Amino acid sequence: QLVESGGGLVQAGGSLRLSCAASGGTLSNYAMGWFRQAPGKEREFVAAISWNGGTTSYEVSVKGRFTISRDNDKNTVYLQMNGLKPEDTAVYYCAAVSRPVGPTMRGAEYDYWGQGTQVTVSS
Repeated sequence: QLVESGGGLVQAGGSLRLSCAASGGTLSNYAMGWFRQAPGKEREFVAAISWNGGTTSYEVSVKGRFTISRDNDKNTVYLQMNGLKPEDTAVYYCAAVSRPVGPTMRGAEYDYWGQGTQVTVSS
């Protein structure tokens, strides 16, 4: 089970750090990703990281502002979000690919999903 935390309300230009922890299992051999879904919109890819943390991938609009990282000793994946914009408002989900592969943007490749955490950016 994946559990996200760290969402909240922040002003434009502010920062948040999301965390995704595994309950009852290990993430160390899993590629991980973050997705988001805004009201009335489809779920979209945000960022992904390989199973060993060596490779990352970002959606164009967040590149340079967001950083995905992982601490396999703590069984946790992070999404550091800086320079937040109102258009970043969404429910953010973490997801896991249950294979030791590189980062992937395709939601269909992910096997496990968290319940989501709300991020709201005010203007």
